[in-house]
Amino acid sequence: MAITVNIYYRGQNGSARSFAEEMVASGVVADIRAEAGNLRYDYFFPMEDSETVLLIDSWKDQASIDLHHASPMMAKIIALREKYDLHMRVERYVSDEAGVPDADRTFIKE
Repeated sequence: MAITVNIYYRGQNGSARSFAEEMVASGVVADIRAEAGNLRYDYFFPMEDSETVLLIDSWKDQASIDLHHASPMMAKIIALREKYDLHMRVERYVSDEAGVPDADRTFIKE
């Protein structure tokens, strides 16, 4: 079971994108990706909303998320969120152990 958290960071005047760029350039993203239990940590930019950045953050289990939240990384993330005055909307998903059903696979080109 994996837990995926979609975090929508919203700012003004490009601040959300600047936040994501600084997260990458400062090495924070690389450090998070190296944490035990991290499966994915990627930023995306919605085509129709230039003031929002989507983070897809996936972890092996809740214990991995709890360790991440207790790590020094969180202080760095919070400081940068404050620096860029970002607001967040969060969605949380738990993976389906069965994976993609066979009936849905006909629509997927790999």
